[in-house]
Parts: sequence; C-alpha cells; structure tokens
Amino acid sequence: VLNINDLSQAIRPNFLPGDGMELKILKQGKEPQQGVGYLNDGTMVVVEEGREYIGSEIDVVVTGSLQTSAGRMIFARPKDSILAS
Repeated sequence: VLNINDLSQAIRPNFLPGDGMELKILKQGKEPQQGVGYLNDGTMVVVEEGREYIGSEIDVVVTGSLQTSAGRMIFARPKDSILAS
C-alpha cells in the first residue's frame, strides 16, 4: 500500500545550504525584513532581507531548512545579499 504523504515527501526536491533558486516573494514574513515565497510543491521559503522584494521574482541562496509537522520550510537570503556569500 502506498502512502500518498510518503510519496509526496519522496519526490520533493532537496535543497541544501548554498543551493540557489529563483523565487517570487509574495508576502511579508513574521519578522521584520522577512519575505515569504512558495515552491511549486507548496513548500514555504522564508527569505531574510526579502521584504523589500515583495511582488518580485529574485534569485535566492538557501541557508537552511526545517521539517515540521505541517511540512518543510526552507530559509534563504537574496543572492545579492552580502550575508548570502
């Protein structure tokens, strides 16, 4: 028997710190200066220093990820950020 949740977890792309991606910043995060976007699979990406890019599509660099009961969250910074390098 296949578990749909296990299957969806297995086919999600893995992102490691230092990986880059293009992301549209859709809304403000919970903390000042954060922006939030989503991958095609619904994974939330929290972008530090991303608030100023709301409504824009930018290149980001992954800084970490977290698995929660609600799903996976990815943390990133804008590629042109000094702290991303």
